[in-house]
Amino acid sequence: MSDTNRLSVLKTYKLYVGGKFPRSESGRVYEVTDSKDKWLANAPLASRKDARDAVVAARKAFGAWSGATAYNRGQVLYRVAEMLEGRKSQFVHEVTHAEGLSKSKAAEVVEAAIDRWVWYAGWTDKIAQIVGGANPVAGPFFNLSTPEPTGVVTVVAPQESSFLGLVSVIAPVIATGNTAVVIASEKSPLPALSLGEVLATSDLPGGVVNILTGRTREIAAPLASHQDVNAIDLTGADADLARDLEVAAADNLKRVLRPQPVDGDWSADQGTHRLTAFLEMKTVWHPTGTLGASGSAY
Repeated sequence: MSDTNRLSVLKTYKLYVGGKFPRSESGRVYEVTDSKDKWLANAPLASRKDARDAVVAARKAFGAWSGATAYNRGQVLYRVAEMLEGRKSQFVHEVTHAEGLSKSKAAEVVEAAIDRWVWYAGWTDKIAQIVGGANPVAGPFFNLSTPEPTGVVTVVAPQESSFLGLVSVIAPVIATGNTAVVIASEKSPLPALSLGEVLATSDLPGGVVNILTGRTREIAAPLASHQDVNAIDLTGADADLARDLEVAAADNLKRVLRPQPVDGDWSADQGTHRLTAFLEMKTVWHPTGTLGASGSAY
């Protein structure tokens, strides 16, 4: 049978919450179009209830994920990169339509995103050496500072960079032991939903990353004011929305990462600022002691 006689099998995109693929609680969808306004698919239109469910899933996953060794988290993230590499052609196709790029340019973007995921995977067991350490203090004490994850982080993903920008904001959040509720690009959500399929079949525990699609403001507002969200990344919010979300986030003293100048060029070196943005420093004091009759201290 020739391809022209086959019935088109259209993909049904769903949210990714708690390691599962639910439809929106509201049952709503919205049309996603390419750069030429041609219909691509219907994406779930997440509701406030979906946002709350995502926070519950993220909180449930936080204990085990933050308690895993940094080395193990690096292994898990690297496995995700392996799977992205295996599905590279799919993401090239989706980025081509989402961002109006040529196939060769989209391939460069996808390869950069995979490379960036590997880069963050390598930082999981090294960031503590950069931001932590022993502090000099007056007195017979050891004083040690170590980084710990902030908790549940809401991430407003970039609107224009549907895959490279998306990876650049998700990977550092989870690399340091946080869990994430991600609001995908409203205009180009399909690469994010496909990323959810990769995460679901990788070693990443369910709930560590939760992906919502729909109207950015509608989803972000309840998450910014949610009392069980510890931090919010405003990268994908415009100036007016970012201001409103920051005001709402102040209610329970959330950490807030404002859009950065480098966000305009996702191919640029990202540095470590996203790794440290959602870390808390724990400082421990311990008295020094003496060794044997000599009285020498350690």
